Amino acid sequence: MATLVLLRHGESQWNQENRFTGWVDVPLSAKGVTEARRAGAALQAAGLRFDVAYTSALRRAQDTLTIVLEVLGQTGIPVTKDQALNERHYGDLQGLNKAETAKQFGDQQVHLWRRSYDIAPPGGESLKDTAARTLPYFQSQVVPTLKAGQTVLVAAHGNSLRSIVMDLEHLTTEQVLELNLATGVPYVYDLDSKLKILSKKTL
Repeated sequence: MATLVLLRHGESQWNQENRFTGWVDVPLSAKGVTEARRAGAALQAAGLRFDVAYTSALRRAQDTLTIVLEVLGQTGIPVTKDQALNERHYGDLQGLNKAETAKQFGDQQVHLWRRSYDIAPPGGESLKDTAARTLPYFQSQVVPTLKAGQTVLVAAHGNSLRSIVMDLEHLTTEQVLELNLATGVPYVYDLDSKLKILSKKTL
């Protein structure tokens, strides 16, 4: 049996300001640091120890992972960083306030950019595009460690992690649109050797 923990980074400065972040490398907010520490404490209370960790090329995910591993006393485990796990790229929307963007382009258009599966914002990625870079990486790099029975932590972003959950749970393109992963909350999957889900919980 293997265990996979998916962890969306703690709240970032731009989450706090209700701005589209994407690939802009913004730091955690004070609340985000607290969320990361709480995640580490929850994982510690659950008795989880990790063999390996994966994160994105963005500091908010990396800093969340660092805080969690410090709380667990596991700062020495192998950590792999790759932009394949980055957040969805929001293109021309990056840095814009979400409410102001809705006023400019209309609620319906912004809703389509944010919540559809295959409609990308100008210059950016759709969720389908994000999955097209995240899932090959997950299959080639993370899956072999799970099939080897290891306990794995992936600290990344809402949309890259949604892509992974979609794959693991065999969600339809309609079902994944209803999926929201909270910041700083560990999602724990126990998996068999064929990556069938034996149990799932949040901490």
